Amino acid sequence: MLRPFIAVLLTVALSAVPLRTQGEAPLDSFFRQNIGLKDAEIGELNQGRAIAKILDSPTPAEVFVFGAVLIKAQPAAFLRLATNLDKLKTLPGYLAIQQFSNPPALADLAGFDLDADDMKALKECETGDCDVQLPESTMEQFRKTIDWSRPDANAQANNLAKNMALRAVTAYQQGGNVALGTYRDKKEPTQVSEQFRKLLSRSTVLPTELPQLNAYLLNYPNASLPESSSVLYWEKIKFGLKPTLRINHQITARLNSQRNGPIDVLAIKQLYASHYFQTAIDMYFCVPHSADTFYLITAKGSTQAGLTGVRGSIMRKIAVDKTRSSLQKSLEAIKVQLEK
Repeated sequence: MLRPFIAVLLTVALSAVPLRTQGEAPLDSFFRQNIGLKDAEIGELNQGRAIAKILDSPTPAEVFVFGAVLIKAQPAAFLRLATNLDKLKTLPGYLAIQQFSNPPALADLAGFDLDADDMKALKECETGDCDVQLPESTMEQFRKTIDWSRPDANAQANNLAKNMALRAVTAYQQGGNVALGTYRDKKEPTQVSEQFRKLLSRSTVLPTELPQLNAYLLNYPNASLPESSSVLYWEKIKFGLKPTLRINHQITARLNSQRNGPIDVLAIKQLYASHYFQTAIDMYFCVPHSADTFYLITAKGSTQAGLTGVRGSIMRKIAVDKTRSSLQKSLEAIKVQLEK
């Protein structure tokens, strides 16, 4: 199921071909044959209910999820919502969100604060054993720079975290994926750029059907993407068992469809996360359904730490359940916002 999933989804989005047998609505065959939705689920989807489904993955560490909802609005309304960070704050799970200036500034990181549990973890962090996802050099700076005995230790730590985040964003703007570094919080190091390349390679259609988008995601800033715009932002979200700080690169683009004209696409590329996600890519496609409705279809892929082994299998079940329910709630909230 996994390997052709995003490939077929992108092909459907680009061609906007009504995949149906006689009597079926557009995309019903796609939902049934490629996603594995049951007839009852397809019926609920076409009546306006949001659907989210976890898909098979080649390794326990990788999580892939499909989501869709039929919305009575124009695709442009979704793009306005998705790129309006103030409105995103109202969606479930968002605790804080802020776009970076151009160029990024330290003031952009007001509110980029670590929780009490993260502060405790940072005091004890060692290479290969840390409850906050960090490179080794960053762990050393928290150990050597912060005087944890001082009453203002938390303020010191938050100030250091903000400065590190700013340097990371600036480095990414100059050096792209290679500048994202290597996590050393677990026994096995994780090179973020390589993990992202592997994750993106699951979408076998990207190099052929979407070469410019694929190149942009892999080779930024040394690649261009016509008819697109992008922003960098950070967010604090309650996704799993604890709040997570993330830094993202959001790209919007119009992909030319041979049959139905431009298709609007939104891609969100994770640059950093304090927990759970080693790498992640979210892609949204606005596929026309009728003159006043469209399917919002999403494909999300991530590589997550701690999901292997006996204990990891338990954590994986929790993680995928949270992923699925969080996506469904998010799609429901988007639908409500757009249909007001």
